[in-house]
Amino acid sequence: MTRLFLIPLILCLFWALFLKANKLTLKQGQQGFIYIIGISGGLILILTALLLLTA
Repeated sequence: MTRLFLIPLILCLFWALFLKANKLTLKQGQQGFIYIIGISGGLILILTALLLLTA
């Protein structure tokens, strides 16, 4: 459970590498970072709730 914080970090790293490979700025990819953080946050909340409910 303590490794769940790595999900958004790894996805953001891959997104930044993708932007750099395609010669795009971080400003141009800002919406992608917002989606990554939002979806990952929701996933973490769901997984945490399931873990607490089944414990």
